[in-house]
Amino acid sequence: MTKKQKKMLYRILAAAVLFLAAKLIPLPAPVSAALYFAAYLTVGCDILRKAWKGICNRQVFDENFLMAVATVGAIALALYERSGDYSEAVAVMLFYQIGELFQSYAVGKSRRSITALMDIRPDYANIERDGKLEQVDPDDVAVGTVITVQPGEKVPIDGVVEDGVSTLNTAALTGESLPRDVSAGDEIISGCINMTGVLKVHTTKAFGESTVSKILELMENSSSHKSRSESFISRFAKVYTPAVCYSALALAILPPLALTVSGADADWGTWVYRALTFLVISCPCALVISIPLSFFAGLGGAGKEGVLIKGSNYLEALSQTKTVVFDKTGTLTQGVFEVSAVHHSPMAQEKLLEYAALAECASSHPISKSLQKAAGGALDRSRVTDIQEHSGRGVTAVVDGVTVAAGNGKLMEELGVAWHECHSVGTIVHIAVNGEYAGHIVISDVEKPHSRDAIAALKAAGVTKTVMLTGDIQKVADYVARDLGVDEVRAELLPADKVARVEELLKAEPEGAKLAFVGDGINDAPVLSRADIGIAMGAMGSDAAIEAADVVLMDDDPMKIAKAIKISRKCIRIVHENIVFSLGVKLLCLLLVALGFANMWMGIFADVGVMVLAVLNAIRALRVHDL
Repeated sequence: MTKKQKKMLYRILAAAVLFLAAKLIPLPAPVSAALYFAAYLTVGCDILRKAWKGICNRQVFDENFLMAVATVGAIALALYERSGDYSEAVAVMLFYQIGELFQSYAVGKSRRSITALMDIRPDYANIERDGKLEQVDPDDVAVGTVITVQPGEKVPIDGVVEDGVSTLNTAALTGESLPRDVSAGDEIISGCINMTGVLKVHTTKAFGESTVSKILELMENSSSHKSRSESFISRFAKVYTPAVCYSALALAILPPLALTVSGADADWGTWVYRALTFLVISCPCALVISIPLSFFAGLGGAGKEGVLIKGSNYLEALSQTKTVVFDKTGTLTQGVFEVSAVHHSPMAQEKLLEYAALAECASSHPISKSLQKAAGGALDRSRVTDIQEHSGRGVTAVVDGVTVAAGNGKLMEELGVAWHECHSVGTIVHIAVNGEYAGHIVISDVEKPHSRDAIAALKAAGVTKTVMLTGDIQKVADYVARDLGVDEVRAELLPADKVARVEELLKAEPEGAKLAFVGDGINDAPVLSRADIGIAMGAMGSDAAIEAADVVLMDDDPMKIAKAIKISRKCIRIVHENIVFSLGVKLLCLLLVALGFANMWMGIFADVGVMVLAVLNAIRALRVHDL
């Protein structure tokens, strides 16, 4: 509990003691009245002060004004009737402040969930100078600097491990509790906690461009993007508050005036009391507090699960998603090419892979890297001579005195080598040794472990259509789409073609339905911007994609897309529940007050009780782990 909350709690307890003493102990009337007034001012002085400031600033109609008018009016009515009982005015202010304290605590709990996420910001970076570690501001570390991360410290800047072996806790970034092992050559992102060994990290980004800075910026800006529901509540409150004030005034004046004109007993005190009770009940604080709190809690809950949503408007749009469009490479697949098969080889597979890797050793192409990896890593390039690149077809080289050709079917035909067609899906590298066909190697992009489950989870979550758009060849795209269960696929697309295809899908969407696009590359940025909701892979995705997206998945796990949709739908469901419940109870109580069936105590329940219940309901948006 904060100092401000503790101070309010003490004031409430002091006012409650004074109130109970005045109510329960038989005291002389002046002493009892003094205790009531002391209790009222103890608990209500800040409300009266805020109401007065609102009047001075010409911003009259808010909940502080309503509470001040209602309670001061109740005191004035008790003075007029000389009843000596000021309990209703004090009780209304007391219970209202209890509700405000409860709401403040609930907001604080929601804010702490985001603060825990924001705690990933590192305070310093270690740079070794003259054999000693010196702590410097991460902003002052230049790209390419080698920093030291000791056990228990946060990784301050994105980079590549240059030396050391350790285990990283990535829970604050990804929501994933399983630690990640890293060693030399592995990329690591800022915000992770180094758990075991000392790491030397070669920084690849400035601190302002690193992952942790991007996350903090996203979270700090998320509250500025309001949803339609929040905007509706703001507009509603501006109209509703003056309307109920004028209605209360009319209730206090018009009925008794009509009775007076007709010659009946007007009983002005009864109608003024009803009008004051009407004001207490009408306070819209349950809506004004609980709706933004629901969205705030939803954003915080999603952040804890490794899903960063840039604003409550995107959270609301996610709940209406019916079509999800995917890029393939790096989104549904890992974007890492691996040797998946070796066919029709009369020699040992290891020997064929070695020949192919050595022939391709001068290339930095991903295909070459995958061959080198399959052959066992580092190779002795001195064994290779006379490397010749055949543009668009492959390479030829002399390996250990043997002529080796590695490439596509066109290269084999050019060399007069009879080759075998391969029916596997992937990139096919045909190998010829000394002019004789030696077999072919199949290299494929690897599907992400959860991609198939992610598509199934989306359909279970109510997404009616999944689409894959890719620049890959049709054969490969069809195979991946069929294997993962994607409904529709379009292949061999340029970035502009992807935008055009998304435009077509948007036009075909039913009214009220939203389309989300999921991608990771620089070429996906235009499509991410054009879709109703752009979802980017945050761990390995490009900066342009993350900047253009509305939602960022911190661990690149496509399973989190269905999770984000479920979180958004739960949040919107809670918002709608609070709107219906709050307005329903208030309208019913207002009617009962106007007809004389409700008193000030019912007003207390309708105002404070409804607010407490709505806030309790809003806090449920934080509980998203089991969705």
